[in-house]
Amino acid sequence: MSLISTLARLEAISSGRARPVATVRHRHLSDHPLVFVPLTTAGEAGAPLGALVGTDRNAPRLLAVPQPRDRDQRFTFLAELADVFLPYLDSYAQCVEAAERTETDPETRKRVKVETELCTDAPQLIVPSRPGLDFVRLLGRSMRFRRTAEQEPEAPYPAPPRVPLLGRWLTHYGERARVPGSSLLLALTEVVARHWATGQSSLEDQHLGALLAWIVPPDGTTGAEAARRAELERDSAGQLRCPPAGPATDPAFDNRLLAPAIERYDRARAALAAAEDPVDADDRLAAVTAAERDIGALVESATRPTWDAVWRGLDLLRELPEGTHVEARWTRDRWSFTGHRDRVLAGEPPQPRRDDAVTAANKLATREREQARLDAQEALDDPLVMGGRRLAGEAFAGEVTDVVMAYSEGKRPSPRPLVTVRTEDRPHLPERAKVYRSLGGRPQSAEFVGRADPTDEGVLVLRIMDKMGRGKEPEAGSVPQKGDRVCFTLFEHEQRGGAKLPGPEETPWTHGGPPGEATPEAPDSVTEEDML
Repeated sequence: MSLISTLARLEAISSGRARPVATVRHRHLSDHPLVFVPLTTAGEAGAPLGALVGTDRNAPRLLAVPQPRDRDQRFTFLAELADVFLPYLDSYAQCVEAAERTETDPETRKRVKVETELCTDAPQLIVPSRPGLDFVRLLGRSMRFRRTAEQEPEAPYPAPPRVPLLGRWLTHYGERARVPGSSLLLALTEVVARHWATGQSSLEDQHLGALLAWIVPPDGTTGAEAARRAELERDSAGQLRCPPAGPATDPAFDNRLLAPAIERYDRARAALAAAEDPVDADDRLAAVTAAERDIGALVESATRPTWDAVWRGLDLLRELPEGTHVEARWTRDRWSFTGHRDRVLAGEPPQPRRDDAVTAANKLATREREQARLDAQEALDDPLVMGGRRLAGEAFAGEVTDVVMAYSEGKRPSPRPLVTVRTEDRPHLPERAKVYRSLGGRPQSAEFVGRADPTDEGVLVLRIMDKMGRGKEPEAGSVPQKGDRVCFTLFEHEQRGGAKLPGPEETPWTHGGPPGEATPEAPDSVTEEDML
């Protein structure tokens, strides 16, 4: 946690209201995101109880599982979920534009540009909190290996083809959510907490109702009082007025309402199965339908407050202007979505159960690189975030007090002007350290020469190293002028690629070898986890 965030939390406690820790929005928000508020059954990991899902805040689609232990009803729930998700995904997959992508030529091993298609936009999935991300990954894991009747006619409990297809998409979204800065799958509590600091812990911020109560408390109350009310206030029946839906349920809801409703449904279904008279069967079928309707109403009562809170949180985020680098990160999300669409259309198999050594190393390197890039871009986009980096000694800002033209030594001298900057910051600058500033969206590097006055640590002398053109004289605007306000960082603005990893066929025996022809991994066996 940065010093700025710590100070903001202390100020939130003092003022009774959440304090902003960002001046711009650092995540992309789609105009029509798909909001998914799931609910799971207590005591059985991942068993779906129901969900609210849709793109219209006023007309969500309710999905409910009357008996979560019934495997057929679970598969029906997953099929209905696919009926909502897949048309939404397909609507973005059809709109493409021409684009160029750099690829490695398999013969020459050189990087070449190729013409390809890029989806003009990508579908965005919003869940209330971090456990919702875990549930999406679990759904993807349990669905993408399901066998269909076409694949295995004799397989028990065959799934409709759209179920494993949705599992592949949810797995891709779950993996993409682990990439820092990605916006394909967002947990709203994490996005909101990134832009506002409350007076409660990060764990308490996972309750969306309490988090929003700190940001917009009712008139006459503090954020702490409103958050406590959102977490604990119950109605006359002893039920929470703002259920967490995270996606676990409240024990009082399970014991007092849900368990009796499921028991009534089981009795009604058993009575229907035992009916012999057609007239009596119609009456018992009506009882089963009524019991299903009651369970659906309970699921909606437990998820609707969170559904409404998600849209309120999106409204708050849309009030912030989008950061400069957000669009570039969303473009990488579009490439990710387009690439997975192409793999699905090409008939490639689903994602493996475990990554091989090279794939796992590439994923880890990508996440580390994207985290460093995200940290740098957020600081460049947001002066409040840059303030935290300045307090940490990772950047400094000040006024240019002098500029002296100098040149490099050699046959063709290049301009190396010396710029003197007076700053009140205390950056951690070792000898000949490199610093960077943004010049027209590109990083310009400079070298720390020393301090103009040994008795004054706030007067720094920098040597500008690049981005000044090819001529003997620097291009206009490429060198700071006396009186300009400048900001330099000790961290790089763009991250370099890591070392090239060997191909799967060249992986050493310590990481899955020995080299040679790889034996294809057998398909996953059906496990309890596959059945949720």
